[in-house]
This record gives sequence, structure tokens and C-alpha cells, in this order.
Amino acid sequence: MAATSAAMVRLSMLPVAGVVLSAMLVPATAMAQINAEQVMAIGRNVLSMDDYMLSIQYFNQAIKAKPYLADPYFYRAIAKLSLDDYAGAEEDCTLALERNRFKSEAYKVRGFARQSMGLDSLAIEDYDRGLEYNPYDKYFLFYKAVAQTESQRWEGADSTFRVLLRQYPGFEEGYAARGRFNVLRGDTVAALSDLDRAISIDSSLVNAHLMRADINASRRNWQEAMSDMDQAVKLRPQEADLYVNRAFVRYNADDFFGAMSDYNYALQLNPNNAAALFNRALLRYEVKDLERSAADLTSVLALDPSNFHALYNRGLVYLDLQRPKEAAADFMAISKRYPRFYPAYYALAEAYRDMGDMRSAMQYAHRGDQLVEGYVTDPIHNRLDRPTIVRAEANTKGMRPGQDGESEDEVMSRFNQLVTVSEASETPLSYNEKIKGRVQDRDVQVEPEPMYTLSFLMPPTTLRSISNYFRELDELNAARYIRQQMYLNAGAAQVGESETAGRMFDIVEEYNGIIASGSGRPIDYLARGVLYTMLKNYEAALTDLDKAVSLNPQFTVAYMARAYARYIHGVNALAAGAGDDEDTEASRRLAQMAVQRGVSDALADYNMALQQDPRLIFAWFNKGNIYYALGDFTSAIQSFSEALRIDPDFGQAYFNRGISYLRMGNKAQAFSDLSKAGELGVLPSYNLLKRMK
Repeated sequence: MAATSAAMVRLSMLPVAGVVLSAMLVPATAMAQINAEQVMAIGRNVLSMDDYMLSIQYFNQAIKAKPYLADPYFYRAIAKLSLDDYAGAEEDCTLALERNRFKSEAYKVRGFARQSMGLDSLAIEDYDRGLEYNPYDKYFLFYKAVAQTESQRWEGADSTFRVLLRQYPGFEEGYAARGRFNVLRGDTVAALSDLDRAISIDSSLVNAHLMRADINASRRNWQEAMSDMDQAVKLRPQEADLYVNRAFVRYNADDFFGAMSDYNYALQLNPNNAAALFNRALLRYEVKDLERSAADLTSVLALDPSNFHALYNRGLVYLDLQRPKEAAADFMAISKRYPRFYPAYYALAEAYRDMGDMRSAMQYAHRGDQLVEGYVTDPIHNRLDRPTIVRAEANTKGMRPGQDGESEDEVMSRFNQLVTVSEASETPLSYNEKIKGRVQDRDVQVEPEPMYTLSFLMPPTTLRSISNYFRELDELNAARYIRQQMYLNAGAAQVGESETAGRMFDIVEEYNGIIASGSGRPIDYLARGVLYTMLKNYEAALTDLDKAVSLNPQFTVAYMARAYARYIHGVNALAAGAGDDEDTEASRRLAQMAVQRGVSDALADYNMALQQDPRLIFAWFNKGNIYYALGDFTSAIQSFSEALRIDPDFGQAYFNRGISYLRMGNKAQAFSDLSKAGELGVLPSYNLLKRMK
């Protein structure tokens, strides 16, 4: 239980609202063209409504129209900052300052971004530049004091806080920040004085309540800590971690029922809250609710298989449940990872004793004794392993993303965990709700942006800059060879609704009549093949698309349609083979052959399309997706890079190349691509950036 106290409270010392509100007061540079003025005005209005993704798209348009203006870069930086894209915000502020070095608010935003990345020294330089223009600006002083605190420049921080609070004696956040400064210096008496003052000015300061609760908890003043935690929960009732922290206080105040209630509610808010699951498991173990304790620990391990503390505790629970074989498996896994963790050997001895294997039990007990005796005799040369609940985080002070000490293997491992964790499915929302607000806080499944395919359904409107323009398809539609309009969509068309599916089948019947009459043209076979692909009748689709290509070997659109159908048909064959109960091995071999043939044929078709149109970015993109699925990330990156060489605004290609870099452990390149993808409207980018940081 005590393990949760260290993570109890942390001051959110950089209120973004301060940056945004003060930045909003800066008038935009006058623009000569009325449309540029309108775009900027709409973008700033959208930004004020916290619709950051949409505002970025407006600022992008303003930058394209007038790249020499500072304001579009500056306001785009604020939007990126609000999405936790600190590197992108820093870059945009630099671009704004290159165009107008007197734009003091840009120093504030850039300093904030640098501070959020742990670049406190650079941030202080920016704040000092801003203070040259306005020596008593509240937020320049505030952020500078916090940056000095973070970099342990105690005297400088103390001096800056004094200036700040002398100029703004009613600034509650200043007192809260100085309270944290005093906590870090070890002066809890001064810290409590500052926190009391902050709360007396504004009782809704959650962080001040949390810090005061932490100080009282460290002094074992549980009732005082409880009072602050109650207030924090009241102010932020949807924040699961606050219930976990209050449960810790309640437990220590001997309120077991209250602690359990808080853990249960925290898990209602966030079913994947590992701290709540772990602590509830310990509490259940304490009251001998063993089966459910084991279930909670199993859930923790599903979220983090490397949590050896949870593994060890589950082994103990299994022992109490008289399931020694499962207990031994858990303890054995620990001993392999931590061969000098002596409690695991004593636990193994108990498990084997319960299984009736006294010889093994004695051997493991003897091993534990040897480790303890060696440590007592010479502790320097016989140190003991001590598994911790969570992996220690690397110290990232003064480093940029991608240069924080993580090895490529660690980056790959962490990203792969994100891929395999089953996220809670997102509640269906309307288009605007999906993109509004802090999109980086939404849990989004880590998957590549989907391949492009032909469809008779119009693609949905999105924020993304890519136009889905496919020259050969546009010419085909313009020629009016067929009655229906054909589109290029990202992802397979959804025709699950009975009305849509019925309409597709009716159109198939029309083409059946045309082709049966003997007057079928390549375009008719293409159209019916696309319809069959939409209806997932891939065998029939491939028959028609083969015919279209045989009648017109230069039919670029047909190659694109057939490549997609070939690939999906092969993937489906693999899935079907894996699920076949009869003659499983033979089925799998046939399925693997089918997918290999489908992949090879699909790549051949995309190459044929590219021979006829080397600038067909969607063929390059789809090739990249196939290579990504095969685990050939080098080839995937090359394909996405080729698409980006042709169209540098292809957001989906940046995203897919970014996750390909993550698969290879190249964090710096990945972060750069994901930031650009987010800038171009690819929703999951900011969520992934936040999770990987």
C-alpha cells in the first residue's frame, strides 16, 4: 500500500490557461488579403473554444497564404502546446520569432514548451528575454521561478518568487508554486504557510490541496490529509487517480470500507488503472477475498507483464488458495529475472513442499539461505535483487524527445506494449466531438492509417489536408463511362447497413445485365469488381478485375483496385486457415501460401500502377502499409518517404512512417513525423506522442 504515497501528489505548475489567455490579447498582424484575415479570425475563435486540431488547420491555410507573417505560427504553437506537442510548439515559436523578434509572447510560449520538455535552462533564457520587454509580467516571472525550482537554482527561484508575490500579492498560483519550492527544499513549515495562503485566496486550487494532503500524510495526520483529499475529489470528480490517493489515506485511517469504495469507483472511471487494481488486490488479500485478489493481480499483469511485484504477490495469493503449481510458476519467473531475490526461493520452497516435492523444496530453501548468508558476510559483493513495482524512469532533464537515454530496444518494447494493450473502445461520437478538445487524452488504438481503396461511397469530410486526388480516376469519372461516381477512400467502405448493401447489390445486377449481353467493357468489369470488393466477395472481385486488366493492360485504376482486393483476399485466407479446426497444420500452410501469393501479387499490381504513374502517392502509401504488416519496416519507411517526397502534406504517410520508426526504436524521427502528422490533422498522433513520452 505504501507504494502509492510517492505518487500521491504533484504540482501542475505550468497552467496553460495563463499562456493562452495572455497570448490572446496580442493583436494579429494586419493582413492585406481579406481571406487571410478571415482565416486567422476563424482560427483564433476556434482556438478559444479549445478545438485545437481544427484551429491548426486554419493556421496552416494562413501560413500557406502568407508564410512571412509571425502570427499564424504563433497561434499554431499555442494549439500544439495545448495538445502536448511541445517540440512542435517550440519550432513554431522559433519560426514566429524569426519573422518578428519583438513578439514577446512567443518567448513565453516557447519557454513554456521548453520547460515542459525538461529544457529548463533554455526556458529561463526565453523568460529573461521576455522580461526585458516587460520586467513585471506575471507569467514570465511565474514560469521563470518554476523553471529555476526545477533546475534547483534555489537562490534564483527564491528571488524571483519574492518579486512575483510582491508585485502580485493575490496571485494564488504563485503561493502554491512557492509551496512546492519549499517542499523540495525540505522546509515543510514554510510550505504549509504558502499553501494555506493559496487556499485562502482560492479554495478551488486542487494542486494546493494535494500538496497539503501529502505533507500531512507524511506526518501521519490522516484526518487533515483526508479533508484535503475530499476537497480535491469534489473539485475533480472524474479523475480516477484522486480516488486512488484518497483510498491510501482512508486505509491508513483504518477506513477499509471507504478505501475499497474508492478503489472500486476509480476502476469504474478507468478500468485500466494499474495502481487501483494493485492496491485493491492487496486490500482484498488482507480481508481474505483471495480469488478476487488474484483476479486483480492478473489484470495488473495483463497491463504490465514486467510488474514483478504484482507477480510475486499473486504467487503468495496462489499459495493461500492452495494452488502451488501456479504459485511456483510465478515465483520461478521472478527468480529468472532477479536471480538474487531471495524471497522468491523461500516461496518456491513452500510451493514445492505443498506439491509434496520435498527434495526441490529443500534445494530452493538452501538457495535462499545461501543468498542471505552471502549478503550478511559481504554485502558489497553479494547484493540482493529488489524488484520494484514500476520500472525506473530515465532522467530526461536537459534532453529533447528521442534523446532521453532510452535505447532502441526500450523504445520498441514500449511501443509494442502500446500496440498490444486492449484499449477501452471509444464511445461513438459525432465528427466534431471526436476532434474537439484535448484529443491527446483519448485512448486511440495504435494502428497504421488504413490503405486506400476504390469505392462507390463518398469519403467522409475530415480535417486532413490530403485531397484523395487520383488523376486517372478523376479522368475516368469526367468521361462519364458509367452512371455512378467512383471515389478513392482511406479504409474499406462500410456497407453494413441494409439500405447501403441493398443499393450495392442492385448496382451489381445492373452490371450483370450489361456483361451478360456481351457488351461488357473494361470499365464495367472494374465497376463490378469494385462493388464485389465492397461486398467482400473477393473471389468474384478478382475474376472481374483480372478481366478488366486483360482487356486494357494500361488500366491504372484497375491495377489499384485489384492490388487491394488481392491483398485483402490473402489476409482473409490466413484468418480463415488459422480458425480451421480440421487438419489445422495443412490449413495453416495453405493459408500462409495464399497470403504470400496475395502479398506478392498486390505489390506487383501497385508496381504496375506506379510504372504508368510514378507520382501515384496512394500506391506508394499502400505498399508501405503492406510492408508494415509484414514487419519489413525499412521498406515501409522507404515507401512512405517516397509518397512524402511527392506530397509533403500527406499526413497519413507521416503517421505511418512515424510508427514504423517507433517499431525500429528510432524515437527522434518518430516524434518528428508524429508531430507533423498531428499538424496535418491525423487524430491519433497527439495521443501516441503523449503515451510514448
